[in-house]
Amino acid sequence: MSERAVDAEKSLDLLWQRVRQRGDLPGFSKVVGAILGAMRGEDANEFNMTRTVLSDPTLTQKVLRLANSPMYSVFGQNISTVSEAVMVLGTESIGHLALGLKLVDGLAVASSDSSMARNEMEKAVLAGHIGRQVASAASARDAEQAVVCSMLHGLGRMMVAFYLSETWQVIQRECGGDSAAEDAASRRLLGLGLDAVGRAVALKWGLPSTLVDTLADVAPKVLDEPLNHNDWLAAVSTMSSRCAEVLFKEAPGSTVLPPGLARLARDYAGMLGVDAAQLLTAVQTARKTGGEEAAPALPSAKAVAARSGISVLQNGKPTNAAQLLSRGVAEMEELLKTASTAQMMSLALETLFKSLGFSHAAAFQRVQKDARYVARMCLGNGLQEVVQRLTFDDAYQPDVFHAALANDKMVFVDNARDPSFINKLPRWWKDAVPSARSFVVMPLTVNRLPMGFLYGDWDVTVASSKIDNAEVTPLNEIRALLVRALDSQRMVEMGWRGQR
Repeated sequence: MSERAVDAEKSLDLLWQRVRQRGDLPGFSKVVGAILGAMRGEDANEFNMTRTVLSDPTLTQKVLRLANSPMYSVFGQNISTVSEAVMVLGTESIGHLALGLKLVDGLAVASSDSSMARNEMEKAVLAGHIGRQVASAASARDAEQAVVCSMLHGLGRMMVAFYLSETWQVIQRECGGDSAAEDAASRRLLGLGLDAVGRAVALKWGLPSTLVDTLADVAPKVLDEPLNHNDWLAAVSTMSSRCAEVLFKEAPGSTVLPPGLARLARDYAGMLGVDAAQLLTAVQTARKTGGEEAAPALPSAKAVAARSGISVLQNGKPTNAAQLLSRGVAEMEELLKTASTAQMMSLALETLFKSLGFSHAAAFQRVQKDARYVARMCLGNGLQEVVQRLTFDDAYQPDVFHAALANDKMVFVDNARDPSFINKLPRWWKDAVPSARSFVVMPLTVNRLPMGFLYGDWDVTVASSKIDNAEVTPLNEIRALLVRALDSQRMVEMGWRGQR
């Protein structure tokens, strides 16, 4: 093995050691797996993405704001649930948005005690703003992916500045901010360039190859044919990062664009397939708007509720629950003909969870071949972790769940802790949600055959809540819409079987 390769390997070993000592970038690498997992697949993973987004109030608001933006106005601009936003934007766009937000959060925390790391974080965020504007000038559908790629393009710089600060100080002292010289110094001191450090970290985090590939620096050049998509993203990311470097050096309050920006726009215009004047306009737009979100603060629960139209009481249940449920019914009616059954179920579950302020909510499916009911979708703290317990036999037992299913009636249990009612509660439920105080069971029955049910509860950490009379009608309407979706799916499946 060459001396250079040995040096690179030792440098990366030191980096991983520092990461173990100081902790990985907070709020980012720990959730990368969940986000990337939710980006892969179809129906079930659409719900996984919905659950991931709903677990983060800031991300929830950003997703809803993007779904209602002019970019997606063809779908209408009255989207109030993450489930519908996932249908409109797709899991990939939302996944990139989530990765970008988590990266900003993680870097903001990690760099709080290091001015050098903070500078690199701010450059990365600014590069993300530039990447969005540049990509939008060419292809709106790639904007969120360009944000993540442009932010991650400086990942090697950020990791060295944060975890190998003594090396970073030497690089800065020797190079004075010259990015080409910095990369050369990095190769001499670490055995590999800063972009290679970023790719090594991205691979260790398990980021998709499409993102890892874009971390390579792409120098401007004349091409004989158009770039492929990954190379195009790498070029966008490189230009965005270099523009951020130039802007970061300008004097505070300056109204004159640094001359280096026009040169970069000219150099990359041909490669990106965007006119140089358009590129410069995109950079100017990012320059004006970038400062507004350079260091985002997490909004309070009250602020999140106000923006989403939810008025929250101390007990967790919105005061306008009936109105929110009716809004959910209207969304479901609009999507009934085009959405899949899984998408309708996700939308219904989110509507119940948010509108009623449930502590937990789940959608159960009857799996006939196994003669069991199984939870397929879960929302609420800790419920996904115990999902394996959320299952029971479909053979009748004298408990509240079988009673609701047998009679096809919605059942509300006001006080599950009442000693006189305890024998109506099955063991699986007591083990899975021991903190629940009151709950609702909403059966879903097609032609007198139970297909599953929706479940929601309020636990002991919130004040006692109940289903009011005004909420019964929209709840039954939600049930009816899901039954129609399930019946349509059953008829399609029967039709396919008949053609065999």
